[in-house]
Amino acid sequence: MQRAASDDGGIVLRNGDATSLARERRALDARLAALGLQDAVTVQATEGGLRWRLDDDHFAQWTPGHDTLQLRERCSLDPAARPADLEREIAIAMLAAPLALEFPSTDEFDSALRIRRDIVDAAQRTALAFGTAAAERPEGWWTYAPESSFTVLPGKPLIEALRRATQPEVSGKLYAFSCYRATEYVIVLAVAQELERCNAPLLAALQRRWERSAIMSGRFHEVFLRELGTNDAPLPPRWYVPGDRIWFRNPDPHSSDASGYEGSWLFYLGGGLFNNFWKRDRPFTMAGKCVELYHWRHATWTDSDGHLRIDESVVEQRVAASTRDPAEVERILAEMLRLRDPTGVDAGGGCIDRTREFPRHVRPGTGDLVVPEI
Repeated sequence: MQRAASDDGGIVLRNGDATSLARERRALDARLAALGLQDAVTVQATEGGLRWRLDDDHFAQWTPGHDTLQLRERCSLDPAARPADLEREIAIAMLAAPLALEFPSTDEFDSALRIRRDIVDAAQRTALAFGTAAAERPEGWWTYAPESSFTVLPGKPLIEALRRATQPEVSGKLYAFSCYRATEYVIVLAVAQELERCNAPLLAALQRRWERSAIMSGRFHEVFLRELGTNDAPLPPRWYVPGDRIWFRNPDPHSSDASGYEGSWLFYLGGGLFNNFWKRDRPFTMAGKCVELYHWRHATWTDSDGHLRIDESVVEQRVAASTRDPAEVERILAEMLRLRDPTGVDAGGGCIDRTREFPRHVRPGTGDLVVPEI
């Protein structure tokens, strides 16, 4: 299956004068060659820059219809045995992007590749204690105040503090906080790791900020992330790049009123899998996640304070029963594998996100990630 003739996606480099652009073309060509992709791409002039995409044959073979969920099988990739294969998977998925992924330089492309790689690594290592109303962080590394939320103690490196909060091998303990906050920590950790490599002043600014006040929620999205696609022009439902942050919406109006069950924030790990913060050794397939969200509606109860809750043991039982019945799974997926409705709308949509979120540029001179003043 070939892409639409109007498709303007792929990797786009935009760099000032012709000499600079020619230099960047040589650099990006060399980077893609190092990933073994030199014979799979075409390069085209575009307004103010150059566009790299999979050629039509490789697009049809590897990512038909922009479907990247089976890239590992189609390209014989095995990141567990060959870690460099994860970067290759990331690059192929970016080359198959339905909309342009723009970079001002090959250096920024390299940083983006490493940040995505490190997001996948951190997401796979992250494990949380389940408790949507609880909030805790490692003592001796974090402190809390209502006006600033959880902040890093002065002198404690942000990278290590984030690892201790999210990775039980480092801290020796599981900490309870929301999956949404966990996605923020994973992203900040990966960004900080790249800043340690390439932009020490920005890392220092990030450190100072997190010692005084956390950047969270909507402000976090504005500062750290780009968003590709819109509600009106959604992305292909099976196009994902490892390292994307994804929202799986709970489309059931009743169970979505339970705190923490409005949906799930996850990362795409590659290989058709999405991370599981609660049981990290059991990542989700898209179908598996949709079946789980579907059964939240069958596990609601009201506690003594009148709060709606979800019984996870009932969810597990329901999922197990459905999984044994292929016809039932097919019925559930027909409902859930639809694009989600926009926030605040209940019009029969499913779980699947319309957009993708990923970090901003971070290099000195070309980065657009700016740590805001308090």
